[in-house]
Parts: sequence; structure tokens; C-alpha cells
Amino acid sequence: MIELIPAIDIIEGQCVRLTKGDYATRKVYADDPVAMAQRFEALGFRRLHVVDLDGAKSRHIVNDAVLRRITQRTSLRVDFGGGVKTQDDLQKAFDAGAELVTVGSIAATQPDLYLQWLSQYGAERLILGADVKNGMISIHGWKEESQQRLTDFLSFFQQAGNRNVLCTEISHDGTLQGPAIELYRQIMAAYPDCHLIASGGVSCKEDIEALEAAGIPAVVFGKAIYEGRIDLESIVHSP
Repeated sequence: MIELIPAIDIIEGQCVRLTKGDYATRKVYADDPVAMAQRFEALGFRRLHVVDLDGAKSRHIVNDAVLRRITQRTSLRVDFGGGVKTQDDLQKAFDAGAELVTVGSIAATQPDLYLQWLSQYGAERLILGADVKNGMISIHGWKEESQQRLTDFLSFFQQAGNRNVLCTEISHDGTLQGPAIELYRQIMAAYPDCHLIASGGVSCKEDIEALEAAGIPAVVFGKAIYEGRIDLESIVHSP
């Protein structure tokens, strides 16, 4: 069964969502990320995706205190991303209770450093963030396009022992127009041992079912939750 991972994106301590990564499209859905995390746990979720959007923009972790409150007040397995640019940032996320940390821009711009972290912390604790648009990796909060093709990026790190990949198709993110299923299917065909987490565009229960049918191991979704498009109890407790 596909792993269901609700998302909490944080700006200035609030739960927000963006469209296609554009900060100008920010929409606030809740003032208390901790209460939202507790709600997800009460519904039966066991995993949570937390994104520090302030950190992604500032290029260093900003909301580690919010992360700490979430991990102290729930038993959710939290994966955290946004602003992880240095060893200190990475350790700060783990110290705040993150079980896994997503690293994207550094993997693209300083691959040797990511490989060092992969060796130091283990492949089970790191998630390679593959944010993609038009087949190319985007970096620094999706504000810059790197010169790396997604396929080359994934191949390099999979050969180095990376296992977890969070792939966000930026043109789909926050649009509620459906996920990039064909892209994810191609990734799984090329890298069958990859634990792929699909992200972006989920609008309804049927989108999740389509990802599961395509053999995708996990999915992150947020806006569809906050817009009331998915009955959370029905998907958490479905057989």
C-alpha cells in the first residue's frame, strides 16, 4: 500500500501553501502547525512532511523551534526539509527531532558534501530532494534552475547508495491538477530500488489511487487536505 504523508509548509510560524513554489501565492490555512500535526496523528497518520519555507528562502534553517515542538508533542515520524545548506543545519534538524532530512540544493551544487552526509548519517536518514521543471533540477527554493538533468542527478546518487528520493514536479505543485504520474512511473522503471516519494498536484483520492496503481511507494500531499478535497479518514482507514 502506498505510504500517505501529509505536509505542513511553514512561513512565519503558520501553515501555508504556495502554488508552483511562488511565495507571492502564499495562502495561510492554520496558525498552529503543532495543532495541525496533532490532528494528522489523531486521524491515524504515522508520518509527516515538514517544509521550512522561510529556511528555503533564507538558505538556512529558520523554523527548527516549530519542528521541535511538533516532534515533542506527537509521535509522528517527521521528515524535514528547507534551508539545509550546512552540516550545522543538518544536525540542527536531527537535534530538533527530525527522523529524516531532505536535502536538495546542496546535493545539486555540492555533491561531494551530500555524499559525505550520506556516509556519515546513513541512507535511511537522508532524502534526496529532486525538484524538477522541464526535466531539469531546480535549486534554492525553486528560484534557480541548475544545469543538471533529472536523470543524471538521480543516476549519480543512486549509484552512490542513495535510496530515498522526494521528487516534486514544480509545474504541478499546489495546482490541484493531478500529479506527474508518467514522470514517476519512468523513475520507478529506471530505478526500481528507489523509495520514491511523489509530490505535487494531488487533488483527490483518485490521484492517490492512480499513484499506487503505478507502483509509487509514497506520496506527499497538502493543499488537497487544506482545501477539503480529500476525506482523510477514508484514505487513512481504507483497506
